[in-house]
Amino acid sequence: MNNTSTHRFKYQVTLAITGASGTCYALRLLDCLIKSQAEVFLLVSDAASAVAATETGLTLPTEKSALLAWCQSTLQNQPGQVHVYHKSEWTAPVASGSAITRNQMVICPASMGTLSAIAAGASNNLIERAADVILKERKKLILVPRETPYSEIHLENMLKLTRMGVTILPASPGFYYRPTTIAEMVDFIVARILQHLKIPQTLIKAWGENE
Repeated sequence: MNNTSTHRFKYQVTLAITGASGTCYALRLLDCLIKSQAEVFLLVSDAASAVAATETGLTLPTEKSALLAWCQSTLQNQPGQVHVYHKSEWTAPVASGSAITRNQMVICPASMGTLSAIAAGASNNLIERAADVILKERKKLILVPRETPYSEIHLENMLKLTRMGVTILPASPGFYYRPTTIAEMVDFIVARILQHLKIPQTLIKAWGENE
């Protein structure tokens, strides 16, 4: 990847989708990132594709060019705005701290297996390595776990990551704004993610704005 694309877009975000429940959050976030003029580095695990089919009936392509084509046809991203990498593509720019200087990362939804591997510094695949790079470069890393209840192991791993500066943002929508649809509950979480990425959003109003 050459540096000419580095400043074409307002933001740079790595979005990793893992096999936890909550594909709807990831797809809505991807759509919002594209509309917000973010350059997106998309990493999709095999388990995420299987869960997406179960939860949404949507078959997310696992082959790189097919997934890029799906993004283009479904989300109308600009040329060069979305980059897709295989789990073993170690030459991807997200695998190196020197390649993408403005990058932030969101893992949405974040499985407990992925969360555990990141906490241990495992780097067994590109998602884990990309998160490790974000940590070592002191960049923004947001994990969106969707699990209930949490075990002691889950809580210990989340505490460990929090102490490293990771934002743990559970997929737990608020109800004070009186959502009436699943889409509105999804938007609540996506809005919070965007706020932590410092990307403007109009999905929900801030507390007190209605007054």
